[in-house]
Amino acid sequence: MKSATVLARALVYGGILTVAIAVVGSIVGYLVAGVPGLVSGLLGAGLTALFMALTAGTIVVAAKVTGNEPSSVLFFGIVLGGWLLKFVLFIAILLLLRGQPFLEPLVFFFAILAAVIGSLVVDVIAFVGARVPYVGDVSLGDDPDAR
Repeated sequence: MKSATVLARALVYGGILTVAIAVVGSIVGYLVAGVPGLVSGLLGAGLTALFMALTAGTIVVAAKVTGNEPSSVLFFGIVLGGWLLKFVLFIAILLLLRGQPFLEPLVFFFAILAAVIGSLVVDVIAFVGARVPYVGDVSLGDDPDAR
């Protein structure tokens, strides 16, 4: 399985995770805190989609720039730069949303927590099921039937 297939699988699972967080987060948020809880659950799901798309985007850009050579230093630099950008963007979004009347902080926190844990699970599932070969052609000796 190619790395593009693993990335596609992670994006599909990430989309399912985003929809699940949107549905569950908004319903539970509405039941707990009314409309601000609903908005908070939906904002958590939106951030999930945004950050998963940024991760996929940086990996695709890094692959194109390095000629699909994932062991390149430039590849890791681009991906790490994307993670740094996501971190700064996340802090900026939190600062902008702090104290807003339409946001219920506890519901928003749990939606973000579900997104972080869920995205880690999504990545693990996508990569564990990938079966990417890590050893090239290996000869294990002569064929015993050939003697």
